[in-house]
Amino acid sequence: MPDYDFNKIEKKWSEKWLKDKTYEPLDFARGKPDLDKAKKPFYNLMMFPYPSAEGLHVGNMYAFTGADIYGRKKRMEGKDVFEPIGLDGFGIHSENYALKIGKHPKKLAQETEKRFYEQLKMIGNGFSWDERLETYDPEYYKWTQWIFVQMFKRGLAYRKKASVNWCAQCLTVLADEQVLAGECERCGTKVIKKELEQWFFKITDYAERLLNDIEKIDWSKRIKIAQKNWIGKSEGALIKFPLKAKSLQLKVETEVFTTRPDTLFGATYLVLSPEHPWLTQEILNSKSEILNKSEIRNYIEKSKAKTEEERIAERGDSPSHKASAEQGKTGVELKGIKAINPATKEEIPIWIADYVLAGYGTGAIMAVPAHDQRDFEFAQKFGLEVREVIRPVYGEPHEGAEFRRTVTAIVQRKSDGKFLVVKWNKFNWVSLPIGGIDEGETAEETAVREVFEETGHRVRPVKKLGGEVTMHFFAENKNVWRHRLDQPVLLELVDENQTERSIEEKEKLEPVWMSGEELIRSITHEYNVIGVKRFLGFELAYQGRGELVNSGVFDGMDSEKAKREITKFVGGEIKSQYHLRDWLISRQRYWGPPIPMIFCPACANSAFVATSAKEAASAGKKNAGWQPVPEKDLPVLLPDIKNFRPTGTDKSPLATVEEFVKAKCPKCGGEARRETDVSDTFLDSAWYFFRYIDHENKQEAFSRKLAKRWLPVDMYIGGAEHAVLHLLYTRFLTKVFYDWGLIDFDEPFKKFRAHGLLIKDGAKMSKSKGNVVNPDDYINKFGADTLRMYLMFLGPFDEGGDFRDESIAGAVRFLNRVWKLKEKITPSSDGVPGRMTGQNPKLEIILNQSIKKIGDDIEKLHYNTAISQLMILLSSFENGCDEKSFKIFLKLLAPFAPFLVEELWHKLGESESIHTSKWPEYDESKIKEEMKTIIVQINGKVREKFEISSKDSDEEIKIQTLNLPKIKEFLGGKNPQKIIVARNRLVNIVLAK
Repeated sequence: MPDYDFNKIEKKWSEKWLKDKTYEPLDFARGKPDLDKAKKPFYNLMMFPYPSAEGLHVGNMYAFTGADIYGRKKRMEGKDVFEPIGLDGFGIHSENYALKIGKHPKKLAQETEKRFYEQLKMIGNGFSWDERLETYDPEYYKWTQWIFVQMFKRGLAYRKKASVNWCAQCLTVLADEQVLAGECERCGTKVIKKELEQWFFKITDYAERLLNDIEKIDWSKRIKIAQKNWIGKSEGALIKFPLKAKSLQLKVETEVFTTRPDTLFGATYLVLSPEHPWLTQEILNSKSEILNKSEIRNYIEKSKAKTEEERIAERGDSPSHKASAEQGKTGVELKGIKAINPATKEEIPIWIADYVLAGYGTGAIMAVPAHDQRDFEFAQKFGLEVREVIRPVYGEPHEGAEFRRTVTAIVQRKSDGKFLVVKWNKFNWVSLPIGGIDEGETAEETAVREVFEETGHRVRPVKKLGGEVTMHFFAENKNVWRHRLDQPVLLELVDENQTERSIEEKEKLEPVWMSGEELIRSITHEYNVIGVKRFLGFELAYQGRGELVNSGVFDGMDSEKAKREITKFVGGEIKSQYHLRDWLISRQRYWGPPIPMIFCPACANSAFVATSAKEAASAGKKNAGWQPVPEKDLPVLLPDIKNFRPTGTDKSPLATVEEFVKAKCPKCGGEARRETDVSDTFLDSAWYFFRYIDHENKQEAFSRKLAKRWLPVDMYIGGAEHAVLHLLYTRFLTKVFYDWGLIDFDEPFKKFRAHGLLIKDGAKMSKSKGNVVNPDDYINKFGADTLRMYLMFLGPFDEGGDFRDESIAGAVRFLNRVWKLKEKITPSSDGVPGRMTGQNPKLEIILNQSIKKIGDDIEKLHYNTAISQLMILLSSFENGCDEKSFKIFLKLLAPFAPFLVEELWHKLGESESIHTSKWPEYDESKIKEEMKTIIVQINGKVREKFEISSKDSDEEIKIQTLNLPKIKEFLGGKNPQKIIVARNRLVNIVLAK
């Protein structure tokens, strides 16, 4: 237990900070905005918390404390810091818990709000409490609905029937981003597909901007990578394949999107997804030429039973899915109708297979089994043609290179499965038997001859392994540049006998037998092993760049150039496609903002659907009859209903409330009905940071003037799990607001950093494991300061750490020592901190070093190492400390333990809050960095030496080493195999021999 009365101290300062509005920035602290007062606005924000009924958990406190520390330092650096707080209270989580305990969500929200805010006031954060907001407040969701109305008017919101993700547990649809590994991200239930009418936002209109602007934002690298992958831009072409029935060409074309139009001459069949629109229509067409409708219908029904994740697994897109893919893809040929390859004009079969997804590309693919592994596996299973059209190319052409046709001989011994290789004694190479094809020889004959000459083994040919391979390289054994056109050939031993080789061959080569794995690992030149990889089942479909073969007039052309040329040749269209799908907004639940739309049957059949061109563009034929609720009638209040249980259908519980559903059409005044779905809770949280700055504004969502002053957010801290949900949606809406002229910036956060996750005793925290930590227990026992210190000392903030009860004692001891130190301080000698008549003459240097390091560490969110330095400084002070030095120490500790330092600060006679005092500055001349000479070796030989700071990390030393001019010269562009840093002594660079 702490030696001081932390309960009394923390209660005292919580109340005083609230009363004095210590953490209200000047714009807000006077009750009304005063833009002239806040000279240095700094918006410090943490992710919008969801108010769990169980209350705040220690993971929340970990994130909030980390964000607060950063903001406290900025405040002490003279910034007018705004750190608001509120509750993201709408949504499925709250509603599910309300259903579980039999309490109405609105009543539950009042209770959880009170509980959550009580806890938040205990943790020591510098929140701006006057600006708090809750998403379920009608004054908030009025503007969420206003955003929806504007999206519809401007053509960014639309309604359509679509195959959507459905959670049978939550009884609602889910956006693609809310499905993780085929399961609902909220409850873990397997997600199924349903055809439903839903509202969508056109986030895909912003795909290119969202992708391109990732490069300009200062965000955690892993978040940027996740968003890039989720947006998933693919450069390719749209190509149309005419369809033909018997001898008649149909007036129908199937369009495919392909990233490899250069392989079009190798497309030997088409594959349609089971949901493909033409197929759906054709199955219902009584005059269709399809001969096996029943078989196809059965296949479509079976496909519906699979989750998208299961279908993706069958595609084998990743190593984790490879096993599932190898179990066998499924499919059925569409009999009676063929497609025509627009490049070869050949008829090719059409297949239906669920490894093709309707939501990606066009829902149809051209299958090129020679150059796509998924297509190859499908072709192998169903006996479809494999036609090679890309010849692999290794290396770059060299002028004057000697051209040779060659063979690479692959000999496998049946007795143990090993392969015959040769070791080149002079050059320390490992290769397969290779030789040039003489005039009049076949590749097989050359292979037999070369194996015999080089190894003494008699062999016979089995087959060629794929097509030829182009190689450009420098042959060191002949001292000449070579351009090889090589044919891998598989051979088998005639017998186990080995004929005596010539003396010349013995001196030059040594034949040995290796396993396939050992061979691939040991081969000197990668291009020589392609035949073995083909034989062993690796790279059966060559998917890389090369030169075209079997492609008519395009033979010999580089595949990259051929992409555009072949697209042009067949009248295709170069196009970019994205993995990103439009944002599904509708939810068939109760606890959320009602979607502010009204459907009028009369207007749906009339000529006047919209009052403006923009509305007409949005509505179009699909949205005929849908009208937005007039802005003067917002908010559309969520009615209080007793039965808020989800219906499990495509209707929300609001559909059963007749007085809510019935409405007058805003256009014609006729009988109409309201939309009864509510909007996705992620819409609530996609714009909340705009409302914080102007939360009482009744005329608009937020003031443009205030937005210009305070936004974008300076520092945003939150969880990496929201990379493609909340964080992508906030970027989307910010760009939308920019386009509407509401703001003058198009990215929401200047800086975003993702925090790590906490585990408990080595396991992820969960209620089922019983290891969820309630911070109240620890705050009541040890105080908020102790818990804050402990949490931040667990490990790097961006990595998280393992919460162990016994380890908190270290934080308790540290703060006890700080408390006791106040009794040991002495007057400062001549006013200079650290200079005393006492026993610690080096204190001035340690103090200045600590100011620099702690300040730098906080800036980098390296809180654990900042605390380590505080511990070092405290140990130095315990040998004797003057008052000025102690005050500096308290300032450095203030962001971490705000209550304790405020109490000690005032005990030293200060009247103003330490948290509005000035952050300490260090004297550069008092920081001594010990310099050391470090030696650089390359493969054990000394090549250079240079000076480093004793504080430089291994990574910094590596970077400095590789940038040394002499080292660059020695490396000559080669990449080191390994770089070993022996701390403060030497760097050894290892190059492959």
